[in-house]
Amino acid sequence: MTRLDDKLGRIRAGRYTRQDFIIADAKDGDMGPSLTSTGPHRAPDGTWTRYRTRAAFLSQLKAIVAQDIVDIMLVSASNLERLAEDGVFRNSAVKPAIRANDTTDIWVVRGNSYSSRPSRPFRSASLAHNVARTDLGLYSITFNNDLDADHASLQAFREFRADAAAVGFGYFLEVFNPNVDCGLDAAAMPAFVNDSILRCIAGLTRAERPQFLKIAYNGPKALEELASFDPSLIVGVLGGGAGTTRDCYELLAQAERYGARVALFGRKINLAESPLAMVAMMRRVADGDIRPADAVKAYHGELQKAGIKPLRPLEQDGEITEAVLKQA
Repeated sequence: MTRLDDKLGRIRAGRYTRQDFIIADAKDGDMGPSLTSTGPHRAPDGTWTRYRTRAAFLSQLKAIVAQDIVDIMLVSASNLERLAEDGVFRNSAVKPAIRANDTTDIWVVRGNSYSSRPSRPFRSASLAHNVARTDLGLYSITFNNDLDADHASLQAFREFRADAAAVGFGYFLEVFNPNVDCGLDAAAMPAFVNDSILRCIAGLTRAERPQFLKIAYNGPKALEELASFDPSLIVGVLGGGAGTTRDCYELLAQAERYGARVALFGRKINLAESPLAMVAMMRRVADGDIRPADAVKAYHGELQKAGIKPLRPLEQDGEITEAVLKQA
């Protein structure tokens, strides 16, 4: 039993408190942007000349696991193998998970043109080769209002579920917004995504369903609609771009307020000046101990104590810049 199991149990039993809000660190970017996903190797003054090496990236990941605040650490299968060999999750309350598929819309390597076309299903990771290290993975799907593309994605999802059931592997379902222009008006897109999610899982029994969802935050109305429709379906939000520090804390606070019970943030943690301080403050925001605006000030105070130059002045870093967060 990990901390994640305990929290999911209380949420499903209707005994959720803010301390049960689940925080995941998404460190699986090597299966998407690849090398650049490790983030810049910054000096304390903020300057950098290269991206982190794999060893430096894994070192940061180990530190976050040892901090023991996040509930899930999502990584690639190759990095989980390395971490398991080093005993990183031995006696840890942090649940390791792998990215179980890598659809073409996340192949955003430098110079790519893949993401300009509708998402196609693909899986690198073998569940049978990973189940000894973890029984949890992220499965991703993108609906593009394209009959052929969406049909192929759903067929692949069905095959994945059969493979997962055969080896006793659980999953959570990531549903991206359309990755190409698909003829939908922007105002209709959140409803399209919500309907597509619920239609996608309507034919699944309880044993086949995802443990929870990971979706883009499409505003208060869309999130509340989905989260309140079926209490047995646990909704989580993805982090998206790095944004300002206020964007990170504001997204977490709004997501919790409108029904999400999980935050799965990648770049918002990885690209922070101090990932450990960022995670610590995320926990305080999730628990309701501090408001997002005050959390930004407290975070900058931690940077000052550590002698780390912030990427943005406090006033600028305290601004909400993501349009969807201004709807609340």
